Amino acid sequence: MSEDQYKCQYIDPENHLCPNEATDDGLCFWHSLNVDKSGSNIKDKLEHYAQHGGFLRGLKLQHCELNDIDLVNHGHKTGYDLSYCDFYRASLRDAHLFNANLNNASLMKTDLRDANLNCTSLLNANLLGIKLSGCKIENIDFGKNIFQEELAKLATEKKHHSSAHDYYVQSEEIYRDLRKHSESEGLFNYAGTFIKKELTMRRMQQPNYSAKRIVSKGIDLFCGYGEEPMRIVGFSILLILICAILYSVTGLNYHGNFYIFDINASFKDNINWFFSCLYYSVVTFTTLGYGDFTPIGVSRAIAAFEAFTGSFTIALFVVVFVKKMTR
Repeated sequence: MSEDQYKCQYIDPENHLCPNEATDDGLCFWHSLNVDKSGSNIKDKLEHYAQHGGFLRGLKLQHCELNDIDLVNHGHKTGYDLSYCDFYRASLRDAHLFNANLNNASLMKTDLRDANLNCTSLLNANLLGIKLSGCKIENIDFGKNIFQEELAKLATEKKHHSSAHDYYVQSEEIYRDLRKHSESEGLFNYAGTFIKKELTMRRMQQPNYSAKRIVSKGIDLFCGYGEEPMRIVGFSILLILICAILYSVTGLNYHGNFYIFDINASFKDNINWFFSCLYYSVVTFTTLGYGDFTPIGVSRAIAAFEAFTGSFTIALFVVVFVKKMTR
């Protein structure tokens, strides 16, 4: 029998091989699902294994009692590589995982209460049902999208709508848990990001082109679900410019004289006219109403729409801005 046959047969999706000796099922103690790891000394074993350079990727640690475990790679700039590890329903209360790499790991229903996850990487990790009360999550890298969100997008591309809906429901639950925990820890920048993602996942559960989905998308574009006041500023500037262009081609009254864009006029005259319309658009948007320019015909409808939209937009900006600044 060759020496390789005594080696653990575990290989992760990135082609990392485990160098440990295999048990009867061809896998080592740490990668086998058939080995009992429920003993009270499993925490000490894992700490010793990690501190002595053990291969930590893809460990099978479901239901393990790992409370207060120290998995911090002391004296090194990089933390332990725990990629692809399975901590399903494991207890990691008060665990120390600072700077650890938990990319692609399963933390489904893991108890992480009062644990230290600062500076960890959780790219593509399964975070469904995790318990986070008291957990430290500063400077965590969650990636652009969480695991379930990526699965939902993939299912949508393959037109598996039922699966996609389920994954979006799970994604909403995860983002809601992360948002609530961030708020409780005073991490309001995180909370703002998570509430946008939470509401986006809720929107994606709605049927395509439904009224609720369209309205939700509009709110997202307009103000980022109340988390991005600068989007309102951008919308305001765009609306003022569009209305100024419309005023220039529909015409305005100025001291009894009617003015409108004239293709036969000089470039300078048309530019001056546009800036006059831009001035009137700003005055109308802010509902100042100086009265020097007055709308005529179609311009009245444009002015009424802009004035109504402007008053609403300014009020919304104040609310969103104050909300952001008082956190």
